[in-house]
Amino acid sequence: MTSRARSDEVARPNSELADLREREAAIADILHAISRSQGDEIPVYDMILKHASNLCGAPLAMFGLISEDRTHFTVPAYVGAKPDYIDFISANPPELDPDKYAAAKAMVEMKTVAIEDLADPKLYGASAAARTRSVAMEGIRSAICVPMILHSESIGGLFLYRREVSPFSKHEIALVETFASQAVIAIENVRQFLEVQSRLQREAATRKVLEVISQSRDDAQPVFDRVVQLSAALCRADRVGLHVSNEDRSQASFAAQWGPLYSDFVPGEFTYPLTGDHPIPKTILSGATTHIHNLCDDPLYRAGNPVQVKIVEEEGFRTLLVVPLVAGKHAIGAIALWRTEVRAFSDDEVALAQTFSAQAAIAIENVRQFKALETLNAELGERVEKQVGEIERIGKLKRFLPAAVADTVVSQGSEKLLSSHRALLGVLFCDIRGFTAFCETAEPEETIEVLQNYHEEMGKLISEHGAGVDHRMGDGIMVLFNDPIACDDPAGDAVRLAIAMRARMEELAKKWKRLGHRLGFGVGISLGYATVGMVGYEGRYDYTASGTAVNLAARLCDRAEDGEILLSPRARIAVEDDFDTESAGEFTLKGMREAVEVFCLANSGT
Repeated sequence: MTSRARSDEVARPNSELADLREREAAIADILHAISRSQGDEIPVYDMILKHASNLCGAPLAMFGLISEDRTHFTVPAYVGAKPDYIDFISANPPELDPDKYAAAKAMVEMKTVAIEDLADPKLYGASAAARTRSVAMEGIRSAICVPMILHSESIGGLFLYRREVSPFSKHEIALVETFASQAVIAIENVRQFLEVQSRLQREAATRKVLEVISQSRDDAQPVFDRVVQLSAALCRADRVGLHVSNEDRSQASFAAQWGPLYSDFVPGEFTYPLTGDHPIPKTILSGATTHIHNLCDDPLYRAGNPVQVKIVEEEGFRTLLVVPLVAGKHAIGAIALWRTEVRAFSDDEVALAQTFSAQAAIAIENVRQFKALETLNAELGERVEKQVGEIERIGKLKRFLPAAVADTVVSQGSEKLLSSHRALLGVLFCDIRGFTAFCETAEPEETIEVLQNYHEEMGKLISEHGAGVDHRMGDGIMVLFNDPIACDDPAGDAVRLAIAMRARMEELAKKWKRLGHRLGFGVGISLGYATVGMVGYEGRYDYTASGTAVNLAARLCDRAEDGEILLSPRARIAVEDDFDTESAGEFTLKGMREAVEVFCLANSGT
């Protein structure tokens, strides 16, 4: 063997190794792009096209996506194409016809199509025109078209072209097929991400409407306004109108709208009889959803119905969805969603509109029931007045007292609980370490935001742990266990709450630290008898406790360092079988005549 031959033998594997490394690097780049592109697959397309074009020597490469109606395909991403060619296919999306386009053939038949020379007229016969147009505009000759398949269905394809007759090799075809598979992963990732986001948006929208319903028992209008607003946003409608029928369903009124006003309809003023063939009256009377994909094809428009003609020709609408507001066995109104383009509403959008319509129906029924109750109250006279007085008394209790106290008073049917009495309490005091210094340097808005976050999170934990009463004083919180709600282990319950608070505060402190706020958390817990009852004056009552046990818990909280949970001797004895503690020494605490041995809950205590 000559030295040159030996050199060629050595160079060949080195070249193949370099090609392999380049392909592996390309695949790694694409996978990285996929991991970063949760809501947008275009960056992945661009990355794939870049590497496919470079590695396969294809100056022109593009993606195709099949339309929803599977009649044509669009080109969302490309490299190397001339502007006039892209303008042409954007204005004239290629048909999904395997006889006209190699790309369409690959997608329809779901198999890779490789063509040596697109300009060879013997291959195409009568369908040459569509393909030769691409040849003429872009000068392409050799091509490879790889389908993108998701769940056994073609959703698009990856197409590479060369401007000379140079067939793609088996290795290049295999590489392009790998790239197409990665594109499918990106599409599915984006679809799933957007689906989750959409579901979260819809859940949030439903929650918002329910909140308005809960606040609007005597007036459905705020609910109507929120429903049309959210329907337009989440169902992608250009105009939304909400219609409500009267009691006997003989006529309806235009109650709310979002988007440009109807030229003749004014919310709250326009009423019309529930007769005729127009979709809105028909939907209310039948209780069935109406979905007209193209109003220009609707028989009512073709027959010259003046209302439908006005809607199509003057208002410019093309697609209509009407969803009934059903209460009981009948519809009591409808939501109409309009689009100015021919674009049918998806099944998910129809389902969401039906959810909104159900919520609007609930609001209507709530208002009707509330007004019926008012009428009944007026008719029942003194008896009902007494009942209303009782309801008002309960409402006042819940306004001026902790919910747990008010509920206990109501359930016992007596206010004796509110009078002063002695009770064995588990008392927990906690506050934020470094809060005073923080307030001196932080903006007022920052202070309020930290306090709101702190009280919201601590309040959730207090409720979860079944505490009877809690009081808030700035960053300080006092929590009582065993009154008014009795419990078997007040000290243990207080310790368990403290551990949960400390864990949550560690998370909050990390977040605040990133914002430049250095804050900590300390807890003091005692067990002992205290005087409990309601104090205050008319319109401003509070249910609280006083005594040595309360003062001791407060002083232990003052003494606690960041992350410490300090216990009084009696509280420590009560929990020593369940929690590890260690003595922190004896301390003279403010308000305490004698030194008190203080115990610290070990971090491992659970």
